[in-house]
Amino acid sequence: MTREEKLHVIEDLTAQLAENSTIYLADISGLDAKTTSNLRRACFKSNVKLSVVKNTLLAKAMEASEKDFGELPEVLKGNTSLMFAEAGNGPAKLIKTFRKKSDKPLLKGAFVEEAIFVGDDKLDTLVSIKSKEEMIGEIIGLLQSPAKNVISGLKSGGGKLAGILKTLSEK
Repeated sequence: MTREEKLHVIEDLTAQLAENSTIYLADISGLDAKTTSNLRRACFKSNVKLSVVKNTLLAKAMEASEKDFGELPEVLKGNTSLMFAEAGNGPAKLIKTFRKKSDKPLLKGAFVEEAIFVGDDKLDTLVSIKSKEEMIGEIIGLLQSPAKNVISGLKSGGGKLAGILKTLSEK
C-alpha cells in the first residue's frame, strides 16, 4: 500500500469516526468463511456496518479525529473489526446473539455517545443501554400518564361537576 493510499484510508476512517456516535471494536479472527459471512449478513439485517481495518491506520484516524477515544487506541492489537450503528446497543445485542452459536466476535471496546467501554466484560452493560428512541418513548409515556388519569377521571364522572369533584378528591 502506497503512502497516498494509506493517507486516503486514514481520511476515510477519520470521516467515518466523525459521522458515527456508536463505534464498536471487535475481534472476529479465527472465524471460518461461512461464519464470517453469517456475521456480515446479521450485521446487514441489524443496520450495523462491519469493516476490517488495520490497527495502525485506525489509531492514526483516532488521533486525527476531534473525538476523545480515551483508552481505545490501546486495545488495537491483533485483528480489529469496526462496527458502526445508529443505536447504541445494536452491535452489543448482535454480538451477544451471535455468540450463542460461536465464541467470537469478542468485544475489544466501544465508543457510545462519548462514553468509552473497554473489554469484553462490558458487553452486558452495553446490551442494557437504551437507545435514544427508547428513552424518548419512556419519557413521553411518563408525561402522558397524569394527563390520561385526569381525562379518564373526567369521563367517569359523566361530565357532572359533582362527579368531577369527587373524582379529583379521590386522586
